[in-house]
Amino acid sequence: MTQARAACPRLLNHKAARLQDEAVQDLCQYAGQVLLVVNTASYCGFTPQYEAMEKLYALYAGKGFQVLGFPSNDFAQEDNDTKKIAELCFNTYGVKFPMFTPVRVRGADAHPLYAELTKASGEPPRWNFHKYLVDRKGRVVASYPSRVGPLDDRVTARIDQLLAEK
Repeated sequence: MTQARAACPRLLNHKAARLQDEAVQDLCQYAGQVLLVVNTASYCGFTPQYEAMEKLYALYAGKGFQVLGFPSNDFAQEDNDTKKIAELCFNTYGVKFPMFTPVRVRGADAHPLYAELTKASGEPPRWNFHKYLVDRKGRVVASYPSRVGPLDDRVTARIDQLLAEK
């Protein structure tokens, strides 16, 4: 086992394919950073939150923070065509934060990351754009429902606090 792999928290010890090219990524690359993990969808009333997610990412990216977006059709509001999802994310909303190919976020066949997020928080996503805040040690420290936007003071204050902790 490599030293980097040994330092990877259990929550991130998984792989996911990037949306833009389906290249498989080791989520351990985000170890040591504060993360906002969000299940997304193209045809949801909350889809405009992509803009706020991108603003949040731009605000904090150089400080050890990442937004990780995971499209999901668990609520029947995502396209089946990954090229269309990518078009919406990257061209319509100008997303620069990491986006992954669609995954299941609920139930027995949830992606392992989402199974861990649900177990750690006690809350599965109840709808699209549910947000999990993860500290630098890979612990889920907060869970926000869809209606709490990424730039909500509750979210940004907690991110500021987590980034201040070393």
